[in-house]
Amino acid sequence: MQIVSVAVKQLMLLATFMVACAAHAAADTALILQIDSAIGPASADFILDGIRKAEDEGYELLILEMDTPGGLDSAMRDIIKAILASEVPVVTFVSPGGSRAASAGTYILYASHVAAMTPASNLGAATPVQIG
Repeated sequence: MQIVSVAVKQLMLLATFMVACAAHAAADTALILQIDSAIGPASADFILDGIRKAEDEGYELLILEMDTPGGLDSAMRDIIKAILASEVPVVTFVSPGGSRAASAGTYILYASHVAAMTPASNLGAATPVQIG
């Protein structure tokens, strides 16, 4: 019962925070990056550049809006290291409904400061792979 209560409170806090971010989007409080393909070197560079931009330009929050089947182990690890070292809180949001954060996407979601999902989205299954 206690665990459910804490989870509900955290979800309500996240929802409130996300609504506030959407309301203040014009004030550049949050930088939103959309990831809607496999995780690879290009998406890793995109996310790392986004984290640097969020830090350099004073954003209060970085939101990764994600729908991915997973991807490469090395790219996933680069992204996770950057999230963990980020001076700006990173929220990974599996969206829109029906989206997934599978394989490498699951680990990126776990590494984020806040993990959120829309109804009917899912995560998990599979394992990041190395080529070679």
